[in-house]
Amino acid sequence: MFLKQRRPLAFGKMSFVVFILTSAVSVASLPAGMDKGRRKVVHVLEDDTGAVIVQTAPGKVVTHRGGSITLPCRFHHEPENTDPDRIRIKWTKVTDALQFEDVFVALGRQQRVFGAYKGRVFLEQAGPGDASVIIQNVTLEDYGRFECEVTNDMEDDTGFVNLDLEGVVFPYYPREGRYKLNYHQGEDACKQQDAILASHSQLHKAWLEGLDWCNAGWLEDGSVQYPISHPRDQCGRKDNPAGVRNYGYRHKEEERYDAFCFTSKLNGKVYFLKRFKKVNYAEATKACVRDGSAVAKVGQLYAAWKFQLLDRCEAGWLEDGSIRYPVVNPRSRCGGSQPGVRHLGFPDKKFRLYGVFCFHKNEDETAGGTETTKSPAERLTRMKSGNSIPMNATTAI
Repeated sequence: MFLKQRRPLAFGKMSFVVFILTSAVSVASLPAGMDKGRRKVVHVLEDDTGAVIVQTAPGKVVTHRGGSITLPCRFHHEPENTDPDRIRIKWTKVTDALQFEDVFVALGRQQRVFGAYKGRVFLEQAGPGDASVIIQNVTLEDYGRFECEVTNDMEDDTGFVNLDLEGVVFPYYPREGRYKLNYHQGEDACKQQDAILASHSQLHKAWLEGLDWCNAGWLEDGSVQYPISHPRDQCGRKDNPAGVRNYGYRHKEEERYDAFCFTSKLNGKVYFLKRFKKVNYAEATKACVRDGSAVAKVGQLYAAWKFQLLDRCEAGWLEDGSIRYPVVNPRSRCGGSQPGVRHLGFPDKKFRLYGVFCFHKNEDETAGGTETTKSPAERLTRMKSGNSIPMNATTAI
């Protein structure tokens, strides 16, 4: 991973301005007829000295894991006949305070892609002044803030784009019990369950959608928080208002809590394996393997509940040894009046018998079948010949 301290921007007269055009949204998330004409206005002002002030419209671009997304960025340069080979376009990802991870750089016709973005990031090349990039096969780790920087010799300007993912937040604790994870263990626990530590904005959105959890958990920024939709005495006093309670930033090595994880659309399918009898954990693992699959992870079950609308009123083993089941349509015999993923704990793996949830990965190597190694020009040629668009592609509008 390439990390660098952000250098101070050069002050003085700017000869160009970067436009960040937002926002773009998932095609699947828009009602019919409303997926056009939503590009927001960007206001550009010029002060008395001629220096350019950039004001980007608030917003974000939204996709899901496995999708494709355009991070929009345009620039205008004076004079317009400037040699394009002297213009450098650089994209970086903001990882922490004053820390940037290199993503993509282009100087004229020379281009370089860094780290995990290799084979997935390309210039859109929609015409003069276009510095937009396309990210294919979006991953959970792509979530966050990106910087677009355009430089000509000693003059530069920047803008930012926030990349958001459709997904689901879920609380997690291991077999050892509640409040057993320091920050790094919480981070690893989420990754083992096909997820990442959630951000504050993701947890807040989940709270707005009804998430209520009375145990504090780590978030990706090192803070510890928990969402309360129904205040009660055992969860920070009944007379306190509903909201996301915040313990602040805690010691990442010494203090221990649960974790709030985030996952997105699957690159496969979760299903309940139909069998004539219930099985223990070892038998469940073998049964999924014989069926060409693997025991599903917790994050995969939550993603299937969210995106597949998987509804099964029968408990089954998961990869971490827990017993859970997803309910989309609540009914009295299925554990309550609210939809969600029910958790029955971590029973004895050898002697307790249940069903099993299996996960079958897509046969292609990409999440959702999205191409990952073709440039925009190659994709355009294929789309023209096939006259089709990938069903899970996310389009900038």
